[in-house]
Amino acid sequence: MFKTLTSRERMIRAINRQEVDYVPCAFMSFAAMRARCQDAYELVDRELAMGLDSMLFVPTSWRHERRNHPDLRGLPVRFPPEVTTELWIEEIPGERFPVLHKEYHTPAGTLTTLVRKTDDWPHGNFVPFVDDYQVPRAIKPLVTTRADLDALQAMLMPPTPEEIAAFRAEMERARAFSADRGVLIAGGWGVGADMAAWLCGLENMMFMMMDQPQLLKDLLAIIAAWNEQRMRVILEAGVDLFIRRAWYESADFWSPRLYREFLLPILKREVALAHEYETPFGYIMTSGVLPMLDYVLEAGVDVLLGVGPLQHGSDAPLQVMRDKLGGRVCLWGGVNGAITIEQGSADDVREAVACALETMRGVNGFILSPVDNITEITLHAWRNVNVFVETWKQLR
Repeated sequence: MFKTLTSRERMIRAINRQEVDYVPCAFMSFAAMRARCQDAYELVDRELAMGLDSMLFVPTSWRHERRNHPDLRGLPVRFPPEVTTELWIEEIPGERFPVLHKEYHTPAGTLTTLVRKTDDWPHGNFVPFVDDYQVPRAIKPLVTTRADLDALQAMLMPPTPEEIAAFRAEMERARAFSADRGVLIAGGWGVGADMAAWLCGLENMMFMMMDQPQLLKDLLAIIAAWNEQRMRVILEAGVDLFIRRAWYESADFWSPRLYREFLLPILKREVALAHEYETPFGYIMTSGVLPMLDYVLEAGVDVLLGVGPLQHGSDAPLQVMRDKLGGRVCLWGGVNGAITIEQGSADDVREAVACALETMRGVNGFILSPVDNITEITLHAWRNVNVFVETWKQLR
C-alpha cells in the first residue's frame, strides 16, 4: 500500500480510476457551509477541517456576485458595449403579480422577456440574463423565433482580455492555495442545453425539438461556439478538472434518440477539447441519467457527478451505474442530499452511506457525496451532515 495521499492526490487518482488509500468524500456543492464562509477559500478550509476532501472551483465568485447569471458559475457573462437594456415593471389589472419587462437592444435586433414578479422572486426589480427562477415565471422567454438568434449571437461575446487577465491572476492564487492545502482545482462551468432551457423555457425547448428541430440545433450551435471560447480560457490555465452542468440534458427532458441527435455531438467535441489539454471532463447529471449511460461512455466523459441512489428507472440505480460505468467513468455521489440528509433520520443517513460504499466496493473511481447539494441550515440537517461524515470515516 502506498503512503497516505493528499486530498488533491486522492481526488485525482479517483478521477483517473486508480487505486486510492481510501474512498474520498467531497461535496459536489455545500450551500449550507457556504453560508458560514466569507469566500470559497474559507469553504475549502472548513471542509478540510471536517476531514473531507474538497475542491476549489475557479472562478470563485459566488451566486450573489453573478447578478446577470446566478446559476451559471464561471467566467463573467457580459455584453458588448453596443448592447443596451431597458427594464420596467407593469401592474396589470386583474393579475395577482406585477410583470417585469426587459429588453436587450443589439445591432442585430431586440430580445424581449416578460417575467411575473411572484412573492418568491429573489431578484427584486431585476431580471437576470439567464436564471433558473425565471423559467417557470416567464410569460415570454427571450428566444422564441429564428429572428431572435441573430440578436442572441450579437450578445454572446467571448471573455475580454481584461477578464482573461483577471482569471489568470486568480488562478495564480488558486495554485498557491492548492499547493499549500493539497486540494483539487476545478473549473467551468460548461453549458449546453441548460443555457437553451434558460433562454427558451423548458417546455418550449422540448416543443422545439419536435416542431422546429433546426431552430433548436442552430441555437445549440451558437451556445456551443460561445461555450468553447470560455472553455479554452479555463483549460489553458491548467485546472485539474473541467465541469459541465447538464441538469437539463437528462431523460427528464430528452429522449435518448433526441439526445443522440442534438446533444451528443457537441458533448463529444467538448470532451475532446478538454482532453487536448490533458484535463479530465466532468459531467453533472443528477436525475434521469440511466437511459443516457451509454452516451456518457461514448462521449468519453471522465467523471459523472450526481450519481444518485433515488434515480427513477431501476430498483437499484447505484448498481446499474456501477455495472455500466464502474472502472471506466469516475462516479461521484452515492447519497441523496435533500431527502436523506436534510429530511431523514440519523439511521437513514448511516444506512445510505453504508449502502453506497458497499455498492462501490472494489471499484476504482468513486467519490462519495450528497447529491447534489446540502442547502438546509436546520440543526437537524447539520446533525445529519455530521452523521454522514462520521459514517464515511468509519467505513471508507
